[in-house]
Amino acid sequence: MTVDVLRRPALADRRARVAVAVLFFTNGALFANLLPRYPQIKADLGIGNAAYGLAVAAFPAGAITAGLAAGVLVRRFGSARVAVGGTLLTGVGILAAGLADSVVVFGGALFLAGAMDAFTDVAQNAHGLRVQRRYGRSIINSFHAIWSIGAVTGGSMAAAAIALGVSRGPHLLFSAAVFAVAACLALRYCLPGPETETEPAAETGAEDPAPSPTRAPAAGLRTGWVLAALVLIATAGTLVEDAGMSWATLYLSDSLHATAALAASGYVALVGAQFVGRIVGDRLVDRFGQRAVARSGALIAAVGMGLALAVPTVPGTALGFAAAGFGVATLVPAAMHEADELPGLKPGSGLTLVSWLMRLGFLLSPPVVGLVADATSLRVGLLVVPIAGLLVLLCAGVLRPRHR
Repeated sequence: MTVDVLRRPALADRRARVAVAVLFFTNGALFANLLPRYPQIKADLGIGNAAYGLAVAAFPAGAITAGLAAGVLVRRFGSARVAVGGTLLTGVGILAAGLADSVVVFGGALFLAGAMDAFTDVAQNAHGLRVQRRYGRSIINSFHAIWSIGAVTGGSMAAAAIALGVSRGPHLLFSAAVFAVAACLALRYCLPGPETETEPAAETGAEDPAPSPTRAPAAGLRTGWVLAALVLIATAGTLVEDAGMSWATLYLSDSLHATAALAASGYVALVGAQFVGRIVGDRLVDRFGQRAVARSGALIAAVGMGLALAVPTVPGTALGFAAAGFGVATLVPAAMHEADELPGLKPGSGLTLVSWLMRLGFLLSPPVVGLVADATSLRVGLLVVPIAGLLVLLCAGVLRPRHR
């Protein structure tokens, strides 16, 4: 790495970092304002767990449908503009979902919000990586930690609105307006220029050696296996996140009879602990390696949520979701980082595949949990969390061990 890369970032770069942080914050807060409202929406629409699960799955379905188009939009309009535009339209979709008078409208609004959220997610990460290259060191994890702060803020806003008796319409309109203004202000300080502009060089200028023809098939098979395992690891992380987003509030309110305001504590606990895990995650990975951190986190998530389901109480369940959030905090970043450096793939292709395929976890989890809940109970359906932890324990061997 050159001496220039190590210098203090320019003022424009520091402002751009704050702007990207604002975009991540708004992205986390917008959807989190809707989640604690799910039990009220479900009750008002008069739908069962299976229908509710299918409707909620419209959000990840929209994200999967639109996700592959995000790169085209970023190249055409720029990552900052796409991130802000996606934020504005996500807010519109969330407001429409909150005001829906039928399950069809509810699902359609979530589909729109999910599609726009996919654009925002890709674009804000792309812009964050541009800023990171200007800094010459890793800062991307800090953006994901700020997303968690946004999610906690959004969930807390919703819990306060419920406690104060504010109806869904004014609450979600206020949320959409506030974060739309924040995103538009952030756009002013994002990096200018096209996405193809030359950024500072990587740490080393050496190119990867060409693979030996005799080893290419074996290397290709191993790369395929590692990529599949990384997708499973990332998907396990999304399964746990979705359990908190889609079912924590419902489980606490319906199964454990918590008050509406207190029922939001499960989701808030999960994303709050996830934030803590991301703040300390870099230091833990540097000291113990990705593999050990992932396995330890998976064990914490499986045991913590398993105990909460075995002995169901409101405080214990909140702690169980907190353990799950802390345990999976580094899984998705770890899988993305490893996928981006897999040999034999074009630059960025491994990261793109993992990012897109892991959304299947968000798509499949709600209807599966809903069907299991209708057939047995939601308590049994939430066993998806400890099962996801066990899946990571089996697949974590593909992650890097501690550097000697």
